[in-house]
Amino acid sequence: MNEVLLAVFAGAIVGFFFSAVKLPLPAPPVISGIMGIVGIYIGGMAHQTMVTRFFS
Repeated sequence: MNEVLLAVFAGAIVGFFFSAVKLPLPAPPVISGIMGIVGIYIGGMAHQTMVTRFFS
């Protein structure tokens, strides 16, 4: 949980800084960005499952 809070805090600082200097936010559109992160997580979990099931 500590990692999540640190990530949110770091993201808030970056978002604040980019908005303060009038730069576009360094993030993809909300829904596609979230789905990309979910896809990366699912792919990582699938890899771990396949490695432990078939190669261990």
